[in-house]
Amino acid sequence: MIDAGDLKKGIAIELDGVLYQIIDWQHIKIARGSAQVRLKLRDIRGGHTIERTFSAGDRFKQVRLEQRPAQYLYQDGNLHYFMDTESFEQTALTSEHLGDALNYLKEGTTVTMSRHGDEAIGIDMPITVELVVTETGPSYKGDTSQAGTKPAVLETGVTIQVPYFISTGDTIRVDTRYGSYVERA
Repeated sequence: MIDAGDLKKGIAIELDGVLYQIIDWQHIKIARGSAQVRLKLRDIRGGHTIERTFSAGDRFKQVRLEQRPAQYLYQDGNLHYFMDTESFEQTALTSEHLGDALNYLKEGTTVTMSRHGDEAIGIDMPITVELVVTETGPSYKGDTSQAGTKPAVLETGVTIQVPYFISTGDTIRVDTRYGSYVERA
């Protein structure tokens, strides 16, 4: 059991028989009232998010998730296949399980797969990934990294803002947490 005051972003808890991961939390102190904790939770199996408010004295059942390295193999319709790099076991996850990670996922990427018992429930992407720019506007002589940004389509299909000096065919590093340009690779 874990107290409401000990909750942090990323911790997995069980509420009413459903596994949730804490996306955001906020401690609220109301004048002459008891403190409350407002949680933004993501259903690990379902993928949807909810917001709930609890008393600061409430306790929650903390769930232990096993983290294992895995490699992304391929996509077949709505299923995405991963291989455990230690046991070579293949696991399929749906697009709903992966969420925003699909924007940065390409074949051969090594990720961390979360498991609860024998069930795979999601992945954690590396902080940065290297992707190729497939389409962007023209570059101009004299453009610097601080001049501004332009939209660029990456090999996975996601569009992000990049500096003017980036051109089609360049490989760049992208921060998967914020979906932002980091540097040229």
